[in-house]
Amino acid sequence: MSIVKNAPRTSTTLVIRSDANSRITHSRDPYYHLMRRLFQEEVTAIRGQKFLMMIEDRQKSGDPIKTNEWESLLVELDIGRASFYAMRNKLLGAGLISHKNHEYRLSGQFSKDLVDMAKWWWTAVLNENPESL
Repeated sequence: MSIVKNAPRTSTTLVIRSDANSRITHSRDPYYHLMRRLFQEEVTAIRGQKFLMMIEDRQKSGDPIKTNEWESLLVELDIGRASFYAMRNKLLGAGLISHKNHEYRLSGQFSKDLVDMAKWWWTAVLNENPESL
């Protein structure tokens, strides 16, 4: 039997919207709208947002969330263990967070992947000058 905690977390699905009105930067709550693109259920999106904000706050304070704090995270997020690890794995797979030295931290991998895809599409597929991106 597989344990969600140990499930592969190498990628995730992200909803891409082509409508300019759906841009995250046009939102009053960009974090929430990003989470809604990752998670199908609104409740999970809200928990994902809260978890990311907790990671951000603790990282900024110099006291990152430790992986052994998972039990208190379950209580604070009002979530079961399997649901927590499924949510966490999705955030890890998207490259929004990292898990190093038994700590959760925000990650720039998400941005790097999006920039890489955008550059490839712009230059290889559309045959545009990379300087004009």
